[in-house]
Amino acid sequence: MLWFFICVAILLLGYWLYSKVVEKIFVINPERKTPAYSMGDGVDYVPMSKNKIWLIQLLNIAGTGPIFGPILGALYGPVAMLWIVFGCVFAGAVHDYFSGMLSIRNGGANIPFLAGKYLGRPAKHFMNFIAILLLLLVGVVFVASPASLLTNITNDLMTSGGVGAAAVNDEAGASNTNILMIWTAIIFIYYILATLVPIDKIIGRIYPIFGGLLMFMTLGMLFGLFFEGIPLFRTITTELGHDVTLADFFANLHPKEGTPLWPLLFVTIACGAVSGFHATQSPLMARCTQNEKEGRFIFYGAMIGEGVIALIWCMVGLSFYDDQASLLEALKGTPSKVVYDSAIGMLGVFGGILAVLGVVVLPITSGDTAFRAARLLIADFFKFEQRSLIKRLTIAIPLFAIGFWVSTVDFQVLWRYFGWANQTTAMVMLWTASAYLFRHQKFHWITTIPAIFMTLVCSTYIANAPIGFGLSYDVSVWVGVATTAVALISFLVFLKPIPKDQQEND
Repeated sequence: MLWFFICVAILLLGYWLYSKVVEKIFVINPERKTPAYSMGDGVDYVPMSKNKIWLIQLLNIAGTGPIFGPILGALYGPVAMLWIVFGCVFAGAVHDYFSGMLSIRNGGANIPFLAGKYLGRPAKHFMNFIAILLLLLVGVVFVASPASLLTNITNDLMTSGGVGAAAVNDEAGASNTNILMIWTAIIFIYYILATLVPIDKIIGRIYPIFGGLLMFMTLGMLFGLFFEGIPLFRTITTELGHDVTLADFFANLHPKEGTPLWPLLFVTIACGAVSGFHATQSPLMARCTQNEKEGRFIFYGAMIGEGVIALIWCMVGLSFYDDQASLLEALKGTPSKVVYDSAIGMLGVFGGILAVLGVVVLPITSGDTAFRAARLLIADFFKFEQRSLIKRLTIAIPLFAIGFWVSTVDFQVLWRYFGWANQTTAMVMLWTASAYLFRHQKFHWITTIPAIFMTLVCSTYIANAPIGFGLSYDVSVWVGVATTAVALISFLVFLKPIPKDQQEND
């Protein structure tokens, strides 16, 4: 229990201390009018209170990533907790802060525009492709995971054996398939509505209710871990043969021999540590923020909240099952079975269903804004105004048709592409923030060091992974080092600081 609370304490200290350093380096201007007022359109640019925006931002960014990722990452052992904590404080929350604040400074602009402005036109075109691909994958992945959980609940309620009797894998059985398709269609219909209507009509009104379910899930699972007699770290201590020590936090304990820690852990756990998907979501709330002084609470603070959620689910993965073999078996298909088993097992029938519904809320509230952000990215690229419902439908209908088709692809394959696209987006956003700081003669290393790290992760992963070039592990590591060296040298050589008297007011 002590290890868990130390990790939570570091996250909170990161918000109370390090976020102030980040804000001071950025330099806010509380007197500057935000896009919510200067560009208000009643659809996407709508002023909202900072508390409501923080909740919406948290629900937007916290899909199944901070649940599925940490559960999968738990296979590596307690080292997953270290990545969540330090990745969140020094990379993820910094990434989210700059993606939100730079958007505010640029009229609510999205990440391709920001990358183009600070890194150059090629970066803009690259990010247009990567961001739309990522948002499409997010929308599809965040349909599949809640649909599978809702299918489990539906099947169990229809089974005479009661809840828990029919908790089966996502693809098992003909009736499961039919129910899964029905839930998938229902979620897609909700996404269409949430994507098209003004942001304050659905998202702004029902998210507080969803937020209540989220808080119940978070606190309920925490209660279950501490008060249901489950030995913490049980899943791995049975393999270790002793209680977890500090040395175990730096070891690769993955049960599959030959599974490397680097770079797989840092792609497996994205949301909860650092996630490029957040850079596509922050502009949505940047368009609703009323004052720049709220940015630290909204953007950095929401990421810290997601880090806490990720820690809880990482502990579930490290503790709920008797051993790693049982965890591996449960992870066949998608991690939704782990979510379902642990919630019902620790909180009983009623509490477990509420907790699962809290988990369902996360991907649904990220998936709808993913499609919304994709619509806006496409509209910005083609300069297609979005005040008219007909023009919003012109983009939304083909987008959802493609999304429904992609949803038929195997979930494991989708998750690998999602992981790489997610971290690649984070990498580009961190370099974009570094370029802004460097050109404006501010201390850029707070974003440059995380950018270097993420470049190493993404380039090594895509060189080695089956979905990439499939090179040997040793060669892939050197490819990652070389790619990162080229990126850093190019950054330092080709970017030029803007003289103080020529800097625009940003």
